[in-house]
Amino acid sequence: MAEVASKAVLATADLRHKGYEDVLALMAGTLFVSLGVNMYTHVGLLTGSTAGLAFLAHYLTGLPFGVVFFTINIPFYYFAFRRMGLRFTGKTFCAVALVSGFSLMHPHFISYGKLDVFYSAILGGLLMGVGFVVLFRHGASLGGINVVTLFLQDRYGLRAGKLQMGVDVVIVLCSLFVVTPKILLASIMGAVTANLIIALNHRAGRYMGM
Repeated sequence: MAEVASKAVLATADLRHKGYEDVLALMAGTLFVSLGVNMYTHVGLLTGSTAGLAFLAHYLTGLPFGVVFFTINIPFYYFAFRRMGLRFTGKTFCAVALVSGFSLMHPHFISYGKLDVFYSAILGGLLMGVGFVVLFRHGASLGGINVVTLFLQDRYGLRAGKLQMGVDVVIVLCSLFVVTPKILLASIMGAVTANLIIALNHRAGRYMGM
């Protein structure tokens, strides 16, 4: 029995991500997400959650998305720390900072001649979905509203899914005053694409790394 327990402990240890693996994953995941963001900002698309608020602020004020996204996330680190602990909060802070920085960097290296709105929605959604999966599997996120909804669910029993949906509905309604129906439809397609990638690839029991 002792030998079996020892092997189980060793097997679990082998599954844990090394520090350098976390660093590489944070770099790769945030590059994917920020490239999707770059495509979205170029054609004027939107998305939900905290990124959606940052997009709205960017379009209304002209401030760079990266600056707005980093600033909006600052209050949410308290909830991340209370809900997920210091390790998760530290990784999330780094991920948010990297997405903000990379989104400011991309325009200096990439320029678009023609970029179709619906093509951008699908491809950008795929990039962001894959980026989110990479970050989730290495114990990080992009902070924001989803952390607050989990905190409120734990503290007051409010359903996190319904709260998140309510916030996204408000963002979509506000976007009606900012974008055209065509842009809104493409944005919805992009959001569905990103969430489908996450749903298919980030399910309990399918991934053993920690």
